[in-house]
Amino acid sequence: MSIQHIAVVAFDHISPFHLSVPCVVFGDGLREEERFQLVVCGATPGPLRTTAGFTLDGLAPLDALRDASAIIIPSWHDVDARPPETLLEQLRDAHARGVQLVGLCLGAFVLAEAGLLDGRTATTHWAHATQMRERYPAISVDPDVLYVEDGNILTSAGTAAELDACLHLLRRQLGSHIANRVARRLVVQPHRDGGQAQFIEHPLPQTAGGSRLAHLLESVRQRLHDAHSLDSLADEARMSRRSFTRQFRALTGTTVQAWLLRERLTLAQQLLEKTGHSIERIAELAGFGSAITLRHHFRRAVGLSPLAWRKAFSDRN
Repeated sequence: MSIQHIAVVAFDHISPFHLSVPCVVFGDGLREEERFQLVVCGATPGPLRTTAGFTLDGLAPLDALRDASAIIIPSWHDVDARPPETLLEQLRDAHARGVQLVGLCLGAFVLAEAGLLDGRTATTHWAHATQMRERYPAISVDPDVLYVEDGNILTSAGTAAELDACLHLLRRQLGSHIANRVARRLVVQPHRDGGQAQFIEHPLPQTAGGSRLAHLLESVRQRLHDAHSLDSLADEARMSRRSFTRQFRALTGTTVQAWLLRERLTLAQQLLEKTGHSIERIAELAGFGSAITLRHHFRRAVGLSPLAWRKAFSDRN
């Protein structure tokens, strides 16, 4: 696989956290992979101040965006401040070349100002969603999700949702096994429910510890091919249906059926990536029962057919 060039745009009064997110996901998180070449560019020449009081120097010039296969805008210092025209022009040119564009948090406003979100669905920090909707009526703003991918443009909500978006992009580029490994290294969940069909591997929360319920769920993961239900799992846990439902949601943040579907899809993705099993056999092993059911849920979750996923991410290619 060829090395991809990721360009991150820093700006005056940038938050160190916002800048660090794409750097740790595509830089530190993949040290041994050598799949990405990461460069941080300055939106304007010269040292840039951060909100923490220190300055950034030695950044690449904005011209480096011309070599990028993906450009990430990690927020913006003021939604009322128009970005430099040189930056907007570079983004328009990159979009015309088919470059992946990412606007994290308020970085979506930069893409909007460049006119690249017109006719698309996008998101941003919830506190500024109404402002974005009023200022850019051609954009369909969804304030209830962690991130939105529309074509080759990805936008995210604020703060921790930037990690969700970057891990999603990493998953699209290198597959679920790499994204999951990077997430574990960063000690974050590869997926958090956000009200839309985002699907990234979801291990048990670290706080699960050695609880009885956590052990049960780990056991269920080893036998997803079997039939499971709320009642059968409550019986295994020796809990009442009501108590089990309450503790299950507290631990996983979702329902039994939603959790089972997510785990089965995760297993199906792993089998598609790492084995040569037929779709029918994978459907059996993952507990879907039939290839038709697997294809239905798989396309709804990730937007691709199982065969398309295998073609894109298989370790056997």
